[in-house]
Amino acid sequence: MKAEIIAVGTELLLGQIVNTNAQYLSQGLAALGIDVYFQTVVGDNAGRIRQAIETARGRADLLLFTGGLGPTQDDLTKDVLADYLGRKLIVHEPSLKKIEERLAGKLMLIESNRRQALMIEGSEPLPNETGLAVGNALTADGTHYVLLPGPPGEMKPMFDGPATAWLLRQLGESRPLYSMTLRFAGIGESALEDLLIDLIKRQTDPTIAPYAKEGEVAIRLSTKAASEAEAAARLGETAAAIERLAGRYLYAREDVPLEQTVVDLLRASGKTAAAAESCTGGLLAELLTSVPGSSEAFAGGFVVYTNAMKRNLLGVPADLLEGPDAPGAVSAQTAEAMAARTLERAGSDYAIAITGVAGPAPSEGKPPGLVYVAVAERGGRTEVHELKLSGGRAGIRLRAAKHALYRLWERLDGIVKNS
Repeated sequence: MKAEIIAVGTELLLGQIVNTNAQYLSQGLAALGIDVYFQTVVGDNAGRIRQAIETARGRADLLLFTGGLGPTQDDLTKDVLADYLGRKLIVHEPSLKKIEERLAGKLMLIESNRRQALMIEGSEPLPNETGLAVGNALTADGTHYVLLPGPPGEMKPMFDGPATAWLLRQLGESRPLYSMTLRFAGIGESALEDLLIDLIKRQTDPTIAPYAKEGEVAIRLSTKAASEAEAAARLGETAAAIERLAGRYLYAREDVPLEQTVVDLLRASGKTAAAAESCTGGLLAELLTSVPGSSEAFAGGFVVYTNAMKRNLLGVPADLLEGPDAPGAVSAQTAEAMAARTLERAGSDYAIAITGVAGPAPSEGKPPGLVYVAVAERGGRTEVHELKLSGGRAGIRLRAAKHALYRLWERLDGIVKNS
């Protein structure tokens, strides 16, 4: 079954409220195995609502409305759909009784709220446990219609309860949509897609959908199945095929950020890490400390933005930073020295150092996006990686911090797998 969500309300178009209902309903419909192909937002205008209905009927089996069921004259959803289908609006007596009881002694309020008890002739009422407007569900000429109130506090319980029950009856045997998320770092979306292009082209079930995130990439695998076990087998087979092609970048088979995985690996191995940051200005430390329990894994960090701080706080040699023959603050040598001094001062097992040019202007004659990341291990090797990042200042800083986490994850993942 293909669905279209139609959100009715001029306030949505004006940006006065955010349409959180669409996200909730899309997730709920997917769980029922119903594909949402379109989402429409339309204002409180009868002509445009009618046009939205006409368009949606041509491309969807289910039209699910939110909003426009209230007591005012611009709450038009039921009126317009009833007129479109050539049906009358009738009073749902239990809802009217509820309104009268709720507003007892307030005659004017009762009269204005009577509209909320109206339902389309031949529809099934969807009780509203938290509000007054009755919902509607009906099938006409092969198209299903579900009308829900706009306020999320009323919409959610109505959808989860009576609306879902009605939809399941229309579906017969339901085949829910099951999904798995794979998270990647150290590689861009286009490069990852190139690695997987043959698999993506020939794969129809499960579907493979890459999503770019800042500094990371996610792949969502989705399949419809009669049982969770059937779905798990199908998703697992595709995930294994992806891992064979791009396993060096795959850090999680669940929807978790890279910093969470790094903290988990540090805690699992009983190790700690510390950071020295120049161009990222503490962003790496912020990412790590955003994870609950990170105090067991992250010793702390140094923000050494200027050359003076690099010398005074970390003890980076002046001849690396300044002078005619110095490689400069933005160099592999300085990143390596920052990591080594951080190990000494923090007493941690690992140290990550980041130095570079976030932009927008060049620094030391070096272009924005040039970044060096060093990962040092107590009693082990130090690796330095040169990055050439694109984008604006904020994007460069975040991608540099994420890449540093990826390089530490590489080291930790190898230790855990070999232990």
